[in-house]
Amino acid sequence: MISSGPLTSGRATATGLLAILLWSAVIGLIRSVSESFGPTGGAALIYSTACGLLLLTTRPPKLLDFPRRYLAWGGLLFVTYEICLALSIGHAGSSRQAIEVSMVNYLWPTFTMLAAILFNGQRAGPLILPGAAISLAGVLWVLGGDQGLDPAALAANVRSNPLSYALALAAAVLWSVFSVVTARISGGKNATIVFFALTAAVLWIKYAAMGGGSMAFTPRSAGTLLLAAAAMGFGYVAWNIGILHGNMVMLAGASYFTPILSVALSALVLSTPLALSFWQGAAMVCAGSMLCWMATRGR
Repeated sequence: MISSGPLTSGRATATGLLAILLWSAVIGLIRSVSESFGPTGGAALIYSTACGLLLLTTRPPKLLDFPRRYLAWGGLLFVTYEICLALSIGHAGSSRQAIEVSMVNYLWPTFTMLAAILFNGQRAGPLILPGAAISLAGVLWVLGGDQGLDPAALAANVRSNPLSYALALAAAVLWSVFSVVTARISGGKNATIVFFALTAAVLWIKYAAMGGGSMAFTPRSAGTLLLAAAAMGFGYVAWNIGILHGNMVMLAGASYFTPILSVALSALVLSTPLALSFWQGAAMVCAGSMLCWMATRGR
């Protein structure tokens, strides 16, 4: 079984950094799985497999150990977020668009900082506004295509698949709300396994309601499914270990470079070349998130 102790601070921090690497690989893997099993069926398989892996390698949680408000509100926000994220990637029209959609989701660090200021009374310095503006500009830069910030190309891009972009934006907002709300009502508990099981159940219900669909099980697709589930499930376990026992400042700072790392791994997994403007936009999202984080440090 995976255990968080005894761990030195250095080992715990390294484990937290591993979580960032695992999560960065998830976008490309989700897209690959959806191509074999469909957007809904693929997502249901990922969360079911991830839940099974966690149950095999961690101690099963007791529901009575969790605050009821945390299970109710945390579960609702977590399940809705994960479904929005998975389906936004699965319904993308191409591999490149899947990576573009993921960049919209990476507005969540900025949104989280803004939500903490609005709802948790978090104090912030003057860098918060330019940080938020740079993050948003970075996403618009990515969606503008190879020419960078091109309003006409951006509008045409979003119109080509409004569902995926809307789901990704909803996911970014939902995760920021989840982060702020659960910090207040979780009581220091972590119900990730429970939330994964709920997510899988809702997805299977959606899959059945839509009449099911064909699933192309091959050794390659099964292997990709296992990798996606392991990256997602163990990413949460590794991050929890890191934030409980590691260097929070280092982990927080490193997490804001996830968009760049995610783009690189997604492009590799999906064999999708990206223009310079895409990398510029991803860098802007990272820089804006970092500015927002710096605006709240020590306050």
